[in-house]
Amino acid sequence: MQAPISFSRKDEHNFFNILRTRVNDYFSDNQIKKKGSFQMYFKTIVMLALYFVPYSLMLFGMIEGWAVLGVYLVMGLGMSGIGLCVMHDANHGAYSKRKWVNQLIGYSLDMVGGSSFTWKIQHNLLHHTYTNVYEMDEDIDDKPFLRLSLFGKWKKHHRFQQYYAFLLYCFATVSWVIMKDWKQLFRYNKNGLTEKNGFNPTHETIIMILAKVLYFFHILVLPILLGVSWGLVLLGFLLLHMLSGFVITMIFQLAHVVEGPDHHAVEEGNMIENTWAIHQLHTTANFTPKNRFITWFVGGLNFQIEHHLFPSICHIHYPEIAKIVKSTAKEFNLPYYEFPKLHGVVASHYRMLKLMGSGAVA
Repeated sequence: MQAPISFSRKDEHNFFNILRTRVNDYFSDNQIKKKGSFQMYFKTIVMLALYFVPYSLMLFGMIEGWAVLGVYLVMGLGMSGIGLCVMHDANHGAYSKRKWVNQLIGYSLDMVGGSSFTWKIQHNLLHHTYTNVYEMDEDIDDKPFLRLSLFGKWKKHHRFQQYYAFLLYCFATVSWVIMKDWKQLFRYNKNGLTEKNGFNPTHETIIMILAKVLYFFHILVLPILLGVSWGLVLLGFLLLHMLSGFVITMIFQLAHVVEGPDHHAVEEGNMIENTWAIHQLHTTANFTPKNRFITWFVGGLNFQIEHHLFPSICHIHYPEIAKIVKSTAKEFNLPYYEFPKLHGVVASHYRMLKLMGSGAVA
């Protein structure tokens, strides 16, 4: 598939080359590796344990009755952590310098119901390249009940989206594992993105079928076979995804669908006025940079600017390189959007939902 747009290559002041040199110097001067370290490996163990320890206790009958719902809620936290902290770095090649390790850890997404293949196309390629570009960045595509771009199609019910959007976010991952992955797989195979990016359509289709079968067997079928009430299993499954869906969706919305970052719509053959790197600064925001717990739990994705500029660097380094990025952006008189507090960025997202719901256009 031919990309309909391109980015300007004019960087008169050489911003990104200077920034990249400064970031590289930080690692070399401090003799630090850009990939994961013990910090990352320990976090991986914690997130996998949050998912599998309560699950195992349930299977062995050590947690019974209504307490099973608590099991699924803890698993929801584990799923969120795996998605935000573990598979995310791995599928960006940031977890390890060894390709096979990144690929193996990247399959943790398939283990919790998603598809590492469709993620790489939708997130790594489309979102990271065409950030906030309508009809190119699928994250801000028109949704059945949400308008997430100032260029999106407006419908009457969007007037109320600032009230119901947060509830819809709870159903994001359940929709993802049941429908979205399949739709993306068929679309990417049909439009050539699969082969263009070095994937084999038949191979990826077989992997997805097997992964989905294994996922629904372990999350739904096996507990029932071992005596857990099917009603509790289904309700627990829903609670797991409602928690995880809300957490994961909010993290990405707060980085792009807030006040400050630009939205674009470029017709075929046109060029975005900025270089790719400067475009990332114009379309991305950080939030709660001093909150260590949020930074730890969300895999540094509250430092979304640094992640977009340096996706192959492990997220444990983002707080430090953010100092370099922020000062360099200021030096070059470029935007650096940042929300100090969580309530502030959530309020900004609410206001953007309301603005887009009013039918406003860029």
